[in-house]
Amino acid sequence: MATKIDQRLKRKNRIRKKLSGTTERPRLTVYKSLKHIYAQVVDDSTGRTLAFASSLSKDLKGQDEGDKKADAKRVGTLIAQKCKAANVEAVVFDRNGFPYHGRIAAVADAAREAGLKF
Repeated sequence: MATKIDQRLKRKNRIRKKLSGTTERPRLTVYKSLKHIYAQVVDDSTGRTLAFASSLSKDLKGQDEGDKKADAKRVGTLIAQKCKAANVEAVVFDRNGFPYHGRIAAVADAAREAGLKF
């Protein structure tokens, strides 16, 4: 019997076989832990991280602490701003094996609203 983590990693590997970030469209990958959420934009052809944001970022420290979904929205907005600063307009979204709802969808929706194209 596979555990939940094993099942997520199996989904992640299945997704990553088909999904890859290029210089024109890097990969926006999202990871969530029990307390925090992390997002990074990766160019897989060169192996470089172009932008990074998390709920632990210094840019988000002074803001009102809401629920975890509100933190995810702030992370999505911040990652979109950092992408704009790095001249990244369009990305490929990698949900990292997590279901596309809740905090993962909140990051994606906030990044889209801030001007990032998926």
